[in-house]
Amino acid sequence: MNKPNVEANGLVFWGFLVSFVYGLVIGSFDGDRYITLMDDQARQAKQQLNKTGRIRVVVQDNGPVHTCKQVKAKWAEWEAQGLYFFFLPKYCSELNPIETEWHQLKTHELKGQMFDHELDLAYAVIDGIDARAEAGDYDAERFRFPSQLAS
Repeated sequence: MNKPNVEANGLVFWGFLVSFVYGLVIGSFDGDRYITLMDDQARQAKQQLNKTGRIRVVVQDNGPVHTCKQVKAKWAEWEAQGLYFFFLPKYCSELNPIETEWHQLKTHELKGQMFDHELDLAYAVIDGIDARAEAGDYDAERFRFPSQLAS
């Protein structure tokens, strides 16, 4: 019996060995969802900047959602709030620590599991992230998208 092709995508903020903040969606992760998540990060960055004088830097690859026209239009606004972006060179996923974390999640927590529905996959990812956070003694927080953007 063939299993259906299920897809869940996410965007993660990995404060190495400190925190793991992620937004998980069923289906594709589009520009609107990315902007919603980054607006929240910018809000937090502004509070951090006002309180400590420190900016927040997001390290990311050059994925289409990170560099689409509607996202680029928000960069100046986010920078004014203290949120900056550093783009990794193309084809250098080994420089991104989150890639190692995703690999560990897939290799250990999700290994050998089959999912009939995207929601089952999403719950398994959430449980896996929580288990890794507990074992690694760091915080894991799931960003919850507003209902009009949720799948």
